Amino acid sequence: MAEAVTADWVSRLADEVIAEAECRAPGKPIVCASGLSPSGPIHLGNLREVMTPHLVADEIRRRGYECIHILSWDDYDRLRKVPVGVDPAWNEHIGKPLSAVPAPPGSSYLNWAEHFKAPMIEALATLDIEVQPISQTERYTSGAYREQILLAMRERLRIDAVLDQYRTKVRPAVTENADEQAAAVGSGSATEDDGSTGAGYFPYKPYCPDCNTDFTTVTGYDDETTELSFTCRCGRSRTALLSEYNHGKLVWKVDWPMRWAYEGVTFEPSGVDHQSPGSSFVVGGDIVSEIFGGRRPIGPMYAFVGISGMAKMSSSKGGVPTAADALQIMEPPLLRWLYARRRPNQSFKVAFDQEIQRLYDEWDALGRRMADGSVSPADRIAAGRALATASGPLPRTPHPVPFRTLASVVDITTGDAEQTLRILDDLDPADTITSLDEVRPRLDCAQHWVTTQVPAEQRTQVRTEPAEELLASLDETQRESLRLLLAGLDSHWSLDGLTTLVYGVPKTQLGLPLETKPTPELKVAQRTFFALLYRLLVTRETGPRLPTLLLAVGADRVRSLLTNAP
Repeated sequence: MAEAVTADWVSRLADEVIAEAECRAPGKPIVCASGLSPSGPIHLGNLREVMTPHLVADEIRRRGYECIHILSWDDYDRLRKVPVGVDPAWNEHIGKPLSAVPAPPGSSYLNWAEHFKAPMIEALATLDIEVQPISQTERYTSGAYREQILLAMRERLRIDAVLDQYRTKVRPAVTENADEQAAAVGSGSATEDDGSTGAGYFPYKPYCPDCNTDFTTVTGYDDETTELSFTCRCGRSRTALLSEYNHGKLVWKVDWPMRWAYEGVTFEPSGVDHQSPGSSFVVGGDIVSEIFGGRRPIGPMYAFVGISGMAKMSSSKGGVPTAADALQIMEPPLLRWLYARRRPNQSFKVAFDQEIQRLYDEWDALGRRMADGSVSPADRIAAGRALATASGPLPRTPHPVPFRTLASVVDITTGDAEQTLRILDDLDPADTITSLDEVRPRLDCAQHWVTTQVPAEQRTQVRTEPAEELLASLDETQRESLRLLLAGLDSHWSLDGLTTLVYGVPKTQLGLPLETKPTPELKVAQRTFFALLYRLLVTRETGPRLPTLLLAVGADRVRSLLTNAP
């Protein structure tokens, strides 16, 4: 087990965080942090920003330490662009705080930020990710950061000097993949204006009190009186006392390190776009120590999370899958497992296509190995983090029927509850299912996947009448295969039994024992037989696994579709 813990990235990071926290602030709660900008759909790449510190914080809590995981909602950031699919009229709100932008058309939420935060908040609860939320709108508009803002303005020349060390550095490409390189800009904050103006350097960016945008330019500042002068694109000029003005924020490369010191953050991971030379995480390390008297948190760089067939996601683009989308086709422990089993610097993809069936198979196989004791220690630890947190286990499907079987059943029955229960109860006579609640939420996940992710042309349509012309054209060998199948239906009416039957018919016709291992000749015969059954039952030469299809169609209907041969 000691070797497994050594190989477990969560345990290693927890060790480092605990040791670091004891050096920085012994006896105080350990602070882990995440930050999300609700500028658009909060996608599965953003989930890694929260999941990584969650897993580490949870491990720290398991060891008996007090640990806080703060989630900063960057809802006071400006709206940079309107996502695809939203009325272009919302372009008039670009430059306003996200919390001041009206919610997208048809939304019931008060503003843009709340609209995009809500699905993620619900998903985090479903995943049992415990966070302490912080609204940056509330922090800035309440004056909570006033002293930090005034300090940054007094020390603006020192901040400018730090930034200047990095401005001339050319950042190397973070990847040779063109799609990922184009996506590496992240949420946009990493490339935000750093505060330079024609009148000098000012790390504070006011929002205009007239048009409520940040298309403003600071023209002067007095350290003694805190008098701030600025102009706006709307044509207005303003003067205000920064010691009283609560309608603006520090530029990102100063804002982030300020918060590290303010919150006492020990651990916070960040993406590739924040850790390349000259980026906010790197520059912030100098600013937090030289200006705010704090220390940069430790934390790994995390890699991209993609979707099968897609490059890295950007939250400013429409149509990107979110955690809420994933939880409609994945049980919560399964989604947690995808993040827990990979080191943060390992990229991976979340499957929304046919690969989801293989993923569930892999998850179920892991569960069987855990049950019989054959699982490796490292895999057991990763699965344990997926299945439970320090506060207790996550809900699980009581009777985990294979996902691919459930998908086939709901595909064939179009979700009819009575027919679905009939088929599921026939799967294994020794392990009956008497209520669909026994197979939920997995059944609901399978149904949602079939109805939203499987193209219409790939859906299964069982024939309503026998294929008379095809049946009449069959040769004697084909008719014999159908007779052998029908003769064994009743005695093999279970998932395992029908599997033995459909694979066994070609063996019988070739004069082979049922236990014969596959040979090239046998495989050809089986594929030919399967294609015939599919054509007679569902018009195509492929479809759901035949045993599941036969159970779904029902013995009487199978006979009616296969017995009209002359």
